[in-house]
Amino acid sequence: MRRVSIRTITIAAATAAALTLGNGVADAAATPGAPGAGDVYFPDYGNGGYDVGHYDVRVRYQPATDELTGTTTIAAEATQDLSRFNLDFALDVSSVRVNNRAATFHTEGEHELVVTPARQIPAGSDLNVVVKYAGIPSQVVAGGFTGWTRTADGALAVNEPESAWWWFPSNDHPSDKATYDVSVLAPDDVQVISNGTLTSGPTAELKGWNRWYWRSVKPQATYLTYLAIGKYDIETDTAADGSPIINAFSTSLGDFDGAARAGINRTNEIIETEEQWFGDYPFEAQGGVAAPPGALGFALETQTRPVYDGRFWRRGGNTYVVAHELAHQWFGDSVSLEQWRDIWLNEGFASYAEWLWSEHEDEGTPQELFDFVYASYPADDEFWQVLPGDPGSDKVFDGAVYDRGALTLQALRVQIGDQAFFEILHTWLADHRYGNGTTDDFIALAEKISGQDLTQLFTTWLFTAGRPDLSATTKLARSSIADTDASPAQPRSWDRIQQVHQAHAALGAS
Repeated sequence: MRRVSIRTITIAAATAAALTLGNGVADAAATPGAPGAGDVYFPDYGNGGYDVGHYDVRVRYQPATDELTGTTTIAAEATQDLSRFNLDFALDVSSVRVNNRAATFHTEGEHELVVTPARQIPAGSDLNVVVKYAGIPSQVVAGGFTGWTRTADGALAVNEPESAWWWFPSNDHPSDKATYDVSVLAPDDVQVISNGTLTSGPTAELKGWNRWYWRSVKPQATYLTYLAIGKYDIETDTAADGSPIINAFSTSLGDFDGAARAGINRTNEIIETEEQWFGDYPFEAQGGVAAPPGALGFALETQTRPVYDGRFWRRGGNTYVVAHELAHQWFGDSVSLEQWRDIWLNEGFASYAEWLWSEHEDEGTPQELFDFVYASYPADDEFWQVLPGDPGSDKVFDGAVYDRGALTLQALRVQIGDQAFFEILHTWLADHRYGNGTTDDFIALAEKISGQDLTQLFTTWLFTAGRPDLSATTKLARSSIADTDASPAQPRSWDRIQQVHQAHAALGAS
């Protein structure tokens, strides 16, 4: 997300207009924006030619029929002279306006909305897009699946790497983050939860209908923007810094209700603990949503307020999934990946945060967990064939991305020492705060701070198939582990940590 001053935009627009009026050069140079953001795994995700600054998403939803109608306004800046541009969206569109004029549009494929404005858009100028639409999201299939989950009393717009297609048009790639206003009109017997702070509502707007207004003021990726609509018990509190804590619990949790509250209500405590490892919490609000059991099959780090399938609480308070998703607020949300192949920068770090939390709870150290994970997968296991640094588009959420990613971080920590390791984490998060990063960026930073050539370590753990030989690659050599498949004692935290991975494996299969 790039911010440009009003004066800069005005000058650029005036200059472009002068060229257009004078000799038509600007018109002749205008070209279509790219139909993708250049992602090597998902080349048709996102779009080129513009940079979004803000989304205003205003929808009405009827749970009884799953009907959704909406108007989304996109405030963006053209990054080239645009003759047309694409948005990612899968519902039926009735009209599009660009800079106060009706635009023509058509769809290509399953989620490409191609918009041709009445006038070409000069580079550096405002791009204000208003899209009106309607549909039944749960009946729309794109990419082979439906990213909108209908529940008994509402719906969940929660998924990764795509979910926006089913409820608002967007530039759907983490490389273009924006701020958000999300306004939802829904029947007055359900609640609506989204990102950030509740700026107003629920406010009666029609007989039997309430409107909810949610706002996110920090840059946010499209897939991290969510809706949870249904019957929820909403609890509010205030953190020590004055920011709101908002937790929501589905009324259908049944026997899991108490455990869900026990886990999610420790959110603020876990954030304060993770701040010691990662630096200041990056957002304006916090909390969590316990969704109906079985509705999702996974948890997702939706910005400011993760959403958890209710089944995470089937064995008790499970703070490990909370520690995992909250770590993503730093690794994945504040600092987002530039390409989906760099997914280990999200999942490996969040999984390692579980190991840190385990030590904090006196249930097993990161080294004990490293030893156990390493020994749990025999040398010929398929686990060792997945490369966390480049897993392939079909294995973005493979368990190896999580576990071998965490193994990589423990290998790095032992190799360079605690002081350099935690300095790297703090610096990474500070340097890329609210932006994006790549694996190459992280490796370069690690080498700079440690003063070591770490090529072999990262090549071995992230990019080489096969179980690493500990004695040959790191200072982690432990003869009982390196030379045999004998398992050490299982850390007490392992059972609950496995719940996180099992649920995320379900996500990868969705």
